[in-house]
Amino acid sequence: MSGRAAKVRGSVRDRWQNRLDTDWRSCMARRQRDGKAQALSRSRTLNLRPEAVSDEAFAESEFFDARDVVQVKYEMVRRAHRHPVGLDAGLEGLVPAKPGPRGAHKLTVEVLDHLERLRAADPELRAAELAEAVAERFGVRVHPRSVERALARREAAARSTKSG
Repeated sequence: MSGRAAKVRGSVRDRWQNRLDTDWRSCMARRQRDGKAQALSRSRTLNLRPEAVSDEAFAESEFFDARDVVQVKYEMVRRAHRHPVGLDAGLEGLVPAKPGPRGAHKLTVEVLDHLERLRAADPELRAAELAEAVAERFGVRVHPRSVERALARREAAARSTKSG
């Protein structure tokens, strides 16, 4: 093979190698960005509408990431007050609350009164049997452990009011 043919073949190989390197780098950059998006999603701090962030800082700087809802909220509050933000709960206060109901919302006062009456009539009733009784009477399915915790909280509250 002549020197010229080797040079041509070498330059073609170099171009393909450069293209592969470029493709690999852009793929890795996408994967890193996707990795951050996955991490933000896992922590429930992924902004689902980053294109709606209109602050120039997020467009001009790589430091600011419009996909990070905590950073977006922090900057909004900081700009509104024109100084660093003092939050009672810290930055965690900017994280969206965990979705779903709080507390024993199915175990209302009426349900707990019924459970106490059942337990007073038969102290040997297990939590699973009490949960079944709630389902039959009120049409609400509760976990036996929730029944145990709710009754324990109620007993603790009754003891503290008697002693206090």
